[in-house]
Amino acid sequence: MKAVVGLANPGPEYERTRHNIGAEVVAAVAATSGGRLGRGPSRVRSSIAQVVVSGEKVVLAVPLTYMNQSGGPVRSMVDYFGIEVADLLVVHDDIDLPFGRLRLQVGGGTGGHNGLRSVEASLATRDFTRLKFGVGRPPGRMDPADFVLRPFAKAERAEVDMMITDAADVVDLWVTDVDDATRRAGERRPI
Repeated sequence: MKAVVGLANPGPEYERTRHNIGAEVVAAVAATSGGRLGRGPSRVRSSIAQVVVSGEKVVLAVPLTYMNQSGGPVRSMVDYFGIEVADLLVVHDDIDLPFGRLRLQVGGGTGGHNGLRSVEASLATRDFTRLKFGVGRPPGRMDPADFVLRPFAKAERAEVDMMITDAADVVDLWVTDVDDATRRAGERRPI
């Protein structure tokens, strides 16, 4: 069994923000797989969907905690479902990738992303796969934390929706063919 986790902050004030793009991608994967995120086991503290992608069982999850506390729910989900770290994909925003880019990689640093930092600390490893969703750099001297907590501009939203579809396709490929998924993620070009 594999697992895909979309990092996000809970609550309507964070919906459709840059920081919550991981949850939007996971919801898109659930929808295209005939599933829907819903209440998971109480000790997992995540919205969960169990789906089949290309004949493989996949647990989709979005932690119900704030971003900087994502590690606890991810660890609980991995333990509950018996997921190996090598079979875990975490989808998250990345300000160091240009808007419109996707990157799939195993391991790496956190790039200052508090959700990733929490997941790494809770799993005691960096060796899980990440699908990075490029949201671009903040304009001027804007604080990156403020930037990622803002919704995408209206002019960006149509492109973001296409990027979500592309990211969901990469997730589907990752389930059965990591090399093809990595190639596909790298094909996306900045706008």
